[in-house]
Amino acid sequence: MKGTPWHPHRGFETVTYIIDGTFIHRDSHGGGGVITDGDTQWMTAGSGLLHIETPPESLVMSGGLFHGLQLWVNLPASDKMITPKYQDIRSGSVKLLTSEDGGALIRVIAGEVDGHQGPGATHTPITMTHVSLTPGAQVTLPWRADFNALAYGLAGSGSAGQKRRPFHTGQAVVFGDGDSLTVRADEKQDSRSATFEFVLLGGLPIREPVAWYGPFVMNSHRELQQAMEDFQAGRLGTVPADAN
Repeated sequence: MKGTPWHPHRGFETVTYIIDGTFIHRDSHGGGGVITDGDTQWMTAGSGLLHIETPPESLVMSGGLFHGLQLWVNLPASDKMITPKYQDIRSGSVKLLTSEDGGALIRVIAGEVDGHQGPGATHTPITMTHVSLTPGAQVTLPWRADFNALAYGLAGSGSAGQKRRPFHTGQAVVFGDGDSLTVRADEKQDSRSATFEFVLLGGLPIREPVAWYGPFVMNSHRELQQAMEDFQAGRLGTVPADAN
């Protein structure tokens, strides 16, 4: 099969953003749906659930391509055992912003940019955006000084910061202290992308111990043991009877 089999999660959130292609999600808590062309699935595992992620069979058989990413967003200790939640964020609901010269298109998926709020709800202050820059264009965005920040290249090439540190598809840059972020697109882009595409994201650091094992992200080894015991005992949910 393509995609993943049914598997558990506890203690964090999975954020799946699909730029091209189609992905199907279903979980044991009743969440799920189909995302495509700029849609986002924001799943809060919290106390635990089972879920599955697969492309539609028709797309696999036709040799269709996928372009997207999945983020794992940690939850603070106070929220690790909350009730699971599923957010279906459609591309048409994101906040769209442009730079004054029209060289930048900013899609605010979650959090806030310059007073503009995205549709995604988060448990700690987080901002997640997808930015498109035309060749040679530059954008400077205000950013909370207490947030960390990074940019990840989705397509094309450019540079970050006042010192123009280069990065391109598949590379990430981490920004230092400050209250604004600057990214510039190279004058020439490769033939696969007419624009420089990148995800710009960050948030308020949680600053708590992290214990990670497979599909569980907790604060201690004992909590990981408990998560495994609960999964083996069937306390993280069951696969729906009508699931294939």
